[in-house]
Amino acid sequence: MINKGDIAWMLMSSSLVLLMTPAVGMFYGGMVRRKNMISTMMKSFATIAIISLLWVNVGYSLAFGNDHWSLIGGFQWLGLKGVSMSEPNPAYALTIPHLLYMLFQMKFAVIAPALIIGAFVERIRFSAFMAFIVLWSLLVYCPVAHWVWGIGGWLKQLGALDFAGGAVIHITAGVAALAIALIIRKRKDFGQIDTAHSNLPLVLLGTVFLWVGWFGFNGGSALEASPLAVHAVITTTVATSAAALTWMALSWRKGLPNLMGMAVGSVVGLVAITPACGYVDIFSATLIGVIATIVSYNCIKIRLKLHIDESLDVWACHGMAGTWGALATGIFASKAINPAGADGLIYGNPHQLVVQAISVAAVWVFTFAVSFVIAKVLDLTMGLSVTEDEEEMGLDLTQHGEVAYNIE
Repeated sequence: MINKGDIAWMLMSSSLVLLMTPAVGMFYGGMVRRKNMISTMMKSFATIAIISLLWVNVGYSLAFGNDHWSLIGGFQWLGLKGVSMSEPNPAYALTIPHLLYMLFQMKFAVIAPALIIGAFVERIRFSAFMAFIVLWSLLVYCPVAHWVWGIGGWLKQLGALDFAGGAVIHITAGVAALAIALIIRKRKDFGQIDTAHSNLPLVLLGTVFLWVGWFGFNGGSALEASPLAVHAVITTTVATSAAALTWMALSWRKGLPNLMGMAVGSVVGLVAITPACGYVDIFSATLIGVIATIVSYNCIKIRLKLHIDESLDVWACHGMAGTWGALATGIFASKAINPAGADGLIYGNPHQLVVQAISVAAVWVFTFAVSFVIAKVLDLTMGLSVTEDEEEMGLDLTQHGEVAYNIE
């Protein structure tokens, strides 16, 4: 039965999740050099328009339509044909219109490829970027979303838990970032000079908007205005706070507590709690945030030692924090929190951790392989990178003919 309160909450949640994509643009835009700020933010904003149209016309049907082989949805909802604005789809949400459920899922589909932007900022051609996110959304995001959330999806049937997208969004984005970073050429001055961040206040503003938007991301995934939504918002806050303070402590050991560290730590905490927020208690959420920071902090060190130019550490902060969060769900989940979930390892059910590990491995392997192939094909056909001269001038001018700041 349709509930007007649930409609209001889900409309608000959808709006909050939409806010997260331009927030990603601010977060990344403040991290790059000034000559690439417009380019970075443009990619984030363009993703909203590109993926929204792709989702309503084909993506939603592929992700959530009638199951085929437990791997992909069908074509019955192409162009949203048959997606009711007044009746629910009881297979997914009982108290909101089917069209509203589609809208909420659209915002998830938008932000997933937007996260990957951090892997190749300052050197990718805008046309290649657009081609990549369209192909990636169709060939990676839609299948994985169906596996985990779609009725009949094989990981859903296996019992994998992913409350708000730890595997579907953050592991896929982080692993894709690693794959494309291995294909696209390194920045010409990578490892030679300090690529100073252009605008730390913009980074913080993006972080704040992400944190606020994540309340819709995680709280909205309850799909109703309910106590579970409240719980998801609280665990999100706790894990994020714990992660931010842990990153501050780690950076303080080697110098001074810094704003960038707290901002990055906050995002890592948000990522890690995403799959678990509706299944774990407050103490577990705190541990998840603390451990996520330790994991991501050290993965950045590993990436640097391997000389991989994955510019803004999407793999470490989304892929690896998402991986930890998905596994942590199998450790800390409790049916006392969410009867629709499962008990985890510490509540006497080691099988759930095994299921989570299988889901993580499957998403990792599939995402890396397909993302690598997409990036390689695009590099061979249209070329991923701008020229070194264009990179030196900056992508703001060479790709968009604009500058972030007019300095007389």
